[in-house]
Amino acid sequence: MSFNLLSEPIRKFIYEKGWDELRPIQNAAISRILGSDENYILASRTASGKTEAAFLPILSKVDFNEPGVQVLYISPLIALINDQFYRVEELCKNLDVDVVKWHGEANKTVKDRLLKNPKGIVLITPESLEAMFVNKPFNVKQLFSNLKYVVIDEIHSFIGTDRGIQLKSILSRLQQVNHKSFSIVGLSATIGDYVEAKKFTGDELKTKVLLDKTAKEINSTFKYFKYKKTDLPQELLEDLYIETKDNKVLIFPNSRGRVEEVAVKLKKISEREKGHPNYFSHHSSVDREVREYVEYFAKNNNRQNFCISCTSTLELGIDIGVVDEVVQIDATHSIASLIQRVGRSGRKDGEISNLYLYATNEWSLLQSIACWLLYKEGFIEPPQKTEKPYDILVHQALSITKGYSGINLTDLIKQLCSNSAFKGIDLVEIEEILNYLIEIDFLEKLQQEVIIGVEGEIVVNSRDFYSVFKTEENFKVINSGNKIGEVPFSPQIIEDENILLSAKIWKIKFVDHKAKKVEVIPAKDGKKPIFFGNSGVVHQRIREKMVEVLYSKIDYNFLDQPSRNEIESLRKEFSVFKIKDLSSQCPLQSKEKNLQLFTFTGTRINRTIQLLLDISGIKNNLDDDSSSFFIQVSKQELISKWSSLPVPLENIDCHISKLLKANPALLDFSKWGVYLPENYQVKLIKDKYFDIVETKEFLYKMRLVENL
Repeated sequence: MSFNLLSEPIRKFIYEKGWDELRPIQNAAISRILGSDENYILASRTASGKTEAAFLPILSKVDFNEPGVQVLYISPLIALINDQFYRVEELCKNLDVDVVKWHGEANKTVKDRLLKNPKGIVLITPESLEAMFVNKPFNVKQLFSNLKYVVIDEIHSFIGTDRGIQLKSILSRLQQVNHKSFSIVGLSATIGDYVEAKKFTGDELKTKVLLDKTAKEINSTFKYFKYKKTDLPQELLEDLYIETKDNKVLIFPNSRGRVEEVAVKLKKISEREKGHPNYFSHHSSVDREVREYVEYFAKNNNRQNFCISCTSTLELGIDIGVVDEVVQIDATHSIASLIQRVGRSGRKDGEISNLYLYATNEWSLLQSIACWLLYKEGFIEPPQKTEKPYDILVHQALSITKGYSGINLTDLIKQLCSNSAFKGIDLVEIEEILNYLIEIDFLEKLQQEVIIGVEGEIVVNSRDFYSVFKTEENFKVINSGNKIGEVPFSPQIIEDENILLSAKIWKIKFVDHKAKKVEVIPAKDGKKPIFFGNSGVVHQRIREKMVEVLYSKIDYNFLDQPSRNEIESLRKEFSVFKIKDLSSQCPLQSKEKNLQLFTFTGTRINRTIQLLLDISGIKNNLDDDSSSFFIQVSKQELISKWSSLPVPLENIDCHISKLLKANPALLDFSKWGVYLPENYQVKLIKDKYFDIVETKEFLYKMRLVENL
């Protein structure tokens, strides 16, 4: 029995907690982690005890009397670190083990004490680790040269992202300062590609996946309120209020502005109906202290119901106690996100998760159904593969050079070549990129050594340097000296305009452009704030499932009557296309003034098709929500050019280069891509923004089917 393998203090902890038994993922992890030094990915549903599955064996195995920090816990969110700190500290209560939070908001005295006597467990974000490598590399050696384990929480949120490549690079750099190689344990509820997860550790062959397939029972209800305007229909809000008023609820709209709209309008309905007052908003633009209060309230108010309208800030594993229901307003862009959100309710053993999905247009409804069906089938999108992350290479080259206060160019090249994050990038490519950084004065060459150049100093010394993702330039919103949150500058930010923020309505009294501050006072009515941000990338399997639903005769019992009616209407609309093979035929609808071509494929493939249509001189507008193009040429011209559409893919770099010159904002998805040579910018756009390989395959097999 795995319990008997644990150390006496850990067994005592389990006795004191009154646990009847260990969870499946915990039993599996204890025997494996205690029995080997391999890397492990622990994959099991939300609230299945993954944190304990990692730490129970690690705390039993590691000798914390050895010098240096022994265990490093890495989290994607500071809020998650603050939350997990108490869980890990409690696990250590029968052990003489220090647990320290290390991030910008953490206690400086505690951090200084750790530097004087490095030991125990440290909880940190990738950005704080990066900052340590850049500014105080001696602290990295001092703290982590005898590290035994790195635990990565919510590892799926890193895999396939720029931030994940940065973390992979940092882990590789950490291994270089270590006396002995440390082991990695990754935790996740939503991994779509276990091979990529194993590669993330830097040693695929030494990494094993422990998968708990125990399913959670979920009650799902779909509701449909057709609406074309920008605000949500009042009927939807009234229905939503009735469904949620007597429960503890998380509501996930798909934008920060919508989050505020839902929170404020539900609160107004509750005031009118004399319901509870506990309506909150929670997203990255709400002030940190306000968010922490919301989390504390939800976790500690057992008797009072609440409703938190939120974004992905509450999608990850922050413990907010019991949640009875989860509501999703309009379709999620990914199944992974849907899984995380559903998992927030029914977190106690035996409890059923309750999910309500509201849709406001036919495509959102169809996509919601597709995501739900794929979730039931066990499909999760694989992460985007980036074999050649040139932009993150630029960032890490600057970070390494700054950390060493100058480094031999040959040594810098060796470090980058041996770094597992960049093994797909050729030596000649690394040399070309570094030479370009010297050319633009980001690096300066002094004989055989490189240091940070004059232009590079401006970037490296910025507080934004440590992150690889772009941050908005925001105005602080202040009421009577108290910070409420932040909003990006937009035409809406003018005196006497009313905005919604932090689940309240405010009138703008004064805008200080120099200090980037907005003074507000409470108001009675207002508009949701304007936030910027790109819509999510949808995987092609979701779109394929959408068209399968359209051409199916199944009557889904989880749909309400308006949803059923809308799906039947869509099916009737698409019945005019005599599609015999969904995988090789596209509906082409002739309309009065234009054509509408439905591709039903992924966002990146649609972008690539749009580029090819533009190259062919076919005027078009892409509506990615419906995965369709509005074509402004004759049917004959489109059909005649369709078969030759893939031809420019053979020389696509030249076309992307022209497009980039005409529209430099095309590279906005990459914070560091702008510092690459132009040919590498083109390669980056080709690999990350478009999808050349899948588009070629799609176009060669797809034939157009006209409506009769």
